[in-house]
Amino acid sequence: MDNPDYWRTVQDPMTGQDLRLTDEQVALVWRLQSGQFGDTGFNPYEVGGGSWPWAGSEGTIRASATLAHMPTSVPQPAVDFFSGDVMIHPVTNRPADKRSFIPSLVEKEKVSRMVHAIKMGWIQPRRPRDPTPSFYDLWAQEDPNAVLGRHKMHVPAPKLALPGHAESYNPPPEYLLGEEERAVWEQQEPSERKLSFLPRKFLSLRAVPAYGRFIQERFERCLDLYLCPRQRKMRVNVDPEDLIPKLPRPRDLQPFPTCQALVYRGHSDLVRCLSVSPGGQWLASGSDDGSLRLWEVATARCVRTVPVGGVVRSVAWNPNATVCLVAVAVEDSVLLLNPALGDRLVAGSTDELLSAFVLPEEPALQPARWLEASEEEHQAGLRLRICHGKPVTQVTWHGRGDYLAVVLATQGHTQVLIHQLSRRRSQSPFRRSHGQVQRVAFHPARPFLLVASQRSIRLYHLLRQELTKKLMPNCKWVSSLAVHPAGEGGVGTLASQPRALGDNIICGSYDSKLVWFDLDLSTKPYRVLRHHKKALRAVAFHPRYPLFASGSDDGSVIICHGMVYNDLLQNPLLVPVKVLKGHTLTRDLGVLDVTFHPTQPWVFSSGADGTIRLFS
Repeated sequence: MDNPDYWRTVQDPMTGQDLRLTDEQVALVWRLQSGQFGDTGFNPYEVGGGSWPWAGSEGTIRASATLAHMPTSVPQPAVDFFSGDVMIHPVTNRPADKRSFIPSLVEKEKVSRMVHAIKMGWIQPRRPRDPTPSFYDLWAQEDPNAVLGRHKMHVPAPKLALPGHAESYNPPPEYLLGEEERAVWEQQEPSERKLSFLPRKFLSLRAVPAYGRFIQERFERCLDLYLCPRQRKMRVNVDPEDLIPKLPRPRDLQPFPTCQALVYRGHSDLVRCLSVSPGGQWLASGSDDGSLRLWEVATARCVRTVPVGGVVRSVAWNPNATVCLVAVAVEDSVLLLNPALGDRLVAGSTDELLSAFVLPEEPALQPARWLEASEEEHQAGLRLRICHGKPVTQVTWHGRGDYLAVVLATQGHTQVLIHQLSRRRSQSPFRRSHGQVQRVAFHPARPFLLVASQRSIRLYHLLRQELTKKLMPNCKWVSSLAVHPAGEGGVGTLASQPRALGDNIICGSYDSKLVWFDLDLSTKPYRVLRHHKKALRAVAFHPRYPLFASGSDDGSVIICHGMVYNDLLQNPLLVPVKVLKGHTLTRDLGVLDVTFHPTQPWVFSSGADGTIRLFS
């Protein structure tokens, strides 16, 4: 407020100026508004004949100002018309009003409303009190205000059992003992007897004698109550249904794969790895029969077979849609193949990109050798060969398609190598090793590299070159790894509310566990799923739908619903929805790899029986 005296400021209608009222003027206005006289010294009940309240040096001025608001008659003293004495005459001679003889319309309306409410049942008449007395058990409930009731750990004494028909003075005939039963009862020990007395029959209650063992039984009960140990048992009335978590029905979580649609046959040995093209039209599979096969997804037709001369350990299709390359891990080499499928312009631009590389004058020392393919190999689709000198167990691409990481089956700090395709450079990011590396994966959005060893998963920041987190899955041997691809318009999120990518990780182990990590919560598992009976070989996330799958040696693929919410206070929802079976066990091996279609809710699985199956 700019003016603190705005409440006592008025505007003069003659001059238009703001006038500030004094305290006396404010008091005068307050008295006039409350129906009092303006002069504080005026007494309206003063007896006439005295001096006026405004008499004084300023009497003339104050009298002229006050008389304008005062009655012309001289004030008289107050007369107490209503007193405690009984009067003969009325106070006034005013005749009674006519309305005192006519029924009131207001009361008539009130009575009509009450009658209508009674008819509608809104007003219930008072029920007459039941004259019959109500009896209750005086000792049914102990008094909480008693001395024992105030003690929290007080254990009430157990009550005696109510008497039955055998205790009656006139029991039924079947409760009376015969001569033989009486002899047996007398021969038994007191502790072995079913009844501690002999049932007897009397003609009337007056003929019943006093009970001889009454005092003894009372004394024994007192000893039992005094000497017996008691224990308070806390009973919790919990409904077993409330202990089971409330999960949504699988039909409410559709779409997800439910049945087998196609079977891809052609490999003569077990199929170890799978990879789908970014467009979802082609499928690459590697087998122990020494060949790489390219399939058309929609028709299960083998489009091309590339012999590689060894066991294919890993296959990875370049995730960049503008580059047509497939990385194949064979023995100690990584083969970069151009399958030349789909758009010819993309295949041609890929060859131009690879041929545009110029060797530097002074090549640097690298942990791997980059070799160009011969003309015969070039016709078969091979473009580059990266030799490592050690067996390669896994190859995976970065999301942009220029970097790829490989895992070598060796000891030391060179187990993980990162290759750059555009510059044909290789580097070893670690100086020392932390156990045998099983799997690696790039973070989908951040410069992180996830390295899974047998007992732990480490998260490295590639730019800062430091360890960010160490996850403990509590498994004996980690076998597979997958990073959640949720993001803007991605899995389990709303397109209008993006969430950070890769905040959730799943890993499988050979001790039949699937572990879900939430990096925002803890480095310990958020949930451990034990749905498979045998070792897990592969886990995978769907790029768009809230689904993840796991393949095991028991020959089954389990599809789970994994919803990740934008609200950080709400934990992910994990619900198993379907168990898919179709592979036959071969050499105690079942499903070796699983992968999802990039756009459809389909899942591919490869097994030891030499087949690839599509579930849709």
